[in-house]
Amino acid sequence: MDAVVVGGGIIGVSSAYYLARRGVDVTVLERASVGAGNTGRANGGIRAQFSSPVSVALSNESIAVWEDFEEGFGVDIGYRRPGYMFLLREESTAEQFRENVTAQNRLGVPSEFLTPEEAAEHCPGLRAEQFCGATYSPTDGFADPNLALQGFVGAAREAGAAVRTDTEVTDVRTEGERVTGVETDAESVAADYVINAAGAWARRVGKMSGLDLPVSPRRRQLAVLDPATPVPGATPFVVDVDGDAHFRPERAGAVVAGGRFSEADPAVDPDTVDESTSLEWAAQVVESLADVADYFGPETRVRRGWAGVYAVTPDHHPIIEETRPGFVNAVGFSGHGFMQSPATGRIVAELVVDGEASLVDVSDLGADRFERGEHLHEGTVID
Repeated sequence: MDAVVVGGGIIGVSSAYYLARRGVDVTVLERASVGAGNTGRANGGIRAQFSSPVSVALSNESIAVWEDFEEGFGVDIGYRRPGYMFLLREESTAEQFRENVTAQNRLGVPSEFLTPEEAAEHCPGLRAEQFCGATYSPTDGFADPNLALQGFVGAAREAGAAVRTDTEVTDVRTEGERVTGVETDAESVAADYVINAAGAWARRVGKMSGLDLPVSPRRRQLAVLDPATPVPGATPFVVDVDGDAHFRPERAGAVVAGGRFSEADPAVDPDTVDESTSLEWAAQVVESLADVADYFGPETRVRRGWAGVYAVTPDHHPIIEETRPGFVNAVGFSGHGFMQSPATGRIVAELVVDGEASLVDVSDLGADRFERGEHLHEGTVID
C-alpha cells in the first residue's frame, strides 16, 4: 500500500512515522523545508485540560508518547511538566471551569479547582486579589516543537518513510470518487491514499480534491520576555482566561508570552503573513501580564517575537477522517496540533490500514458536522 502525506509539519511527519510502522510505503511531500510552516512557531504547550471528551482523549494518548519520547525516539525534547493553570476573573467563567474540572476528572485528568490563594502557591508572584479562582493540572506542561519534529522525522526515515522537501503538491489526482495520487511541480506521484496534513494550507489542498474544508488561517503572535523579576522554572503555564493573556517559563527566568486583545480575527494568506510582532501588541502583552503577576512591570523587556498561523475550524476542533475514498484529512487543530500530533499520527495510520480509528473515537470529527450545524464545544481555547 502506498501513501502520500502532504505537509512536512509535526502532524505530517508523525503520520508518516506511524504509517511506515504499519508497513505502508509512505512519502512526505513538503514544498519548503521540514517544519517550515508553523510547527517551529508553536508555543509547545501540552495539556489535557480541555472541556470536550475527544480533545481530552487526543491529548491523553499523545501525552503517553511525550512522556517516553526521549527513550523511544532518542531525542530530548525538553519536556517539562510544571502544569497548566487557568486563572478566572469572572464568577461565570469560574463556574464553567468548575464544570470542566468535574468532566476532566471523569476522563482521568487530575485537574482541580483552586482558590486564588492556592493558585498563588503555584505562582508566587500572582496578584491573587484579581481572581476568583483557578484550575490546575500537574500533568500538563510543554516541550520544544522543533526537537520533537526532528525526532519524528528521524524515526520516520528509519522506519522507511521518504521525506521530500522543495516539492510542492499542485493537484490531487482522482478516478471517479477515489483519490489516486498527486501532481507535484516536478512529477506525478501515484498513491492509494493521500493524507492532507497541510496545516494553514489545508483548505487549499482540500480544494484540489474537490472539498471545501472550513479551515481558516489565523495569525497569532508570541514573544520572549525578560520580566522585571525572573520567573521560576517551576511556574506553570499560566493563562488569564478573562484577560486573554498567557505566559510560561522559559530558560533563565525569561517567559514566552502571548495574547489576543481584539475581537477582529480575519483570515490571512499563510504565504504572505507578517511573521514579526508589533511593538503595540508586545506592549499590550506586558501591560496585561502586569495585572496578572508582579514579575512584570516597566522594567520588563521584549527580547524577540514572532508570528505564526493557526489553522482554525469554526468549533476549534480538528477534522480527522477519510473524507472521500483515499483522501484522509488531519487538519484544523486550532493551535493544538503539536500537543496532539502523536495520537493523530496513530489514528491516520489506523484509518489507512484498518479502515477505522480505534485509539480514539473520532467519529465526531468529520467535516460534515459543520454542514449539519453540529459544532463541538470547547471552553478552554487559548489564543
